[in-house]
Amino acid sequence: MAPLPGNGFPGNGQQEPARPRPQPLRARSSAERFISKLRAFVKHEAEKNKSQWKTMGPAKVAVPSPSDFLQKHSKEPKLAPRKKEQDGKKLPALSVPRRTYRPVIRIKKNFISRNALAVIRGVPKKPRHFCVDSRQGDKYLLEPSGLVPKYIKKKDYGVTPKYVTQRNEEIKREEEEYEASVVEQLKKRALKQLSDEEKTSLLQGLKKNWEETNREFQCLPVLTDTRYKKMHKAKVEMKLKQLEHDIEALEKHKWVYIANE
Repeated sequence: MAPLPGNGFPGNGQQEPARPRPQPLRARSSAERFISKLRAFVKHEAEKNKSQWKTMGPAKVAVPSPSDFLQKHSKEPKLAPRKKEQDGKKLPALSVPRRTYRPVIRIKKNFISRNALAVIRGVPKKPRHFCVDSRQGDKYLLEPSGLVPKYIKKKDYGVTPKYVTQRNEEIKREEEEYEASVVEQLKKRALKQLSDEEKTSLLQGLKKNWEETNREFQCLPVLTDTRYKKMHKAKVEMKLKQLEHDIEALEKHKWVYIANE
């Protein structure tokens, strides 16, 4: 095809320049690839640090031959061979016997006559009592069956065991000791009777305290608008009530007892 005239477009008189053809790609050879300078050093280090058992599977070991198979009693411990007597002669025996030597005394016994005498002189066996409980004749010993009253015929049947009596004595002794300690404590805290003079003086002191408290109560303000006034008034009233109760108790009873401290 002839080029169009002009600057490459139709209608111009200029000629279009020729374009270069694309070259096909070719593979690089192994000689042209990049090779590190430390390749040999890295291989050497990897082989040096690798253990033999860290690979895939154990190291190569010589395989046993088929003729060397496991035989019977091959792993049992073998005893040392016996020492042969020198020139077929036995060693001379010791003239003195050892400490562990026990002489064997052989006595001839006639076991037939001994057994016959034992049977003749022996006490005959007592017949064993049985109990039959079925038509077919099934029987069992009567003594261990529980039908024979052998326990109630024992000498110590119904007797209190020793450990029970011993325990009862210990309990009784502990109770006596406790009662003695209680009596002793009561004696220490024995009551004391007031005499007439002490009672009179005590009554006079209580009445005097009541008069002073009553005077204090009369002096209290009529209006208790604060919390302190209310608490003080309640305290004085409680004190008056307690004094009146004590005076009444002393006047009511003729004899008065107090505890020793």
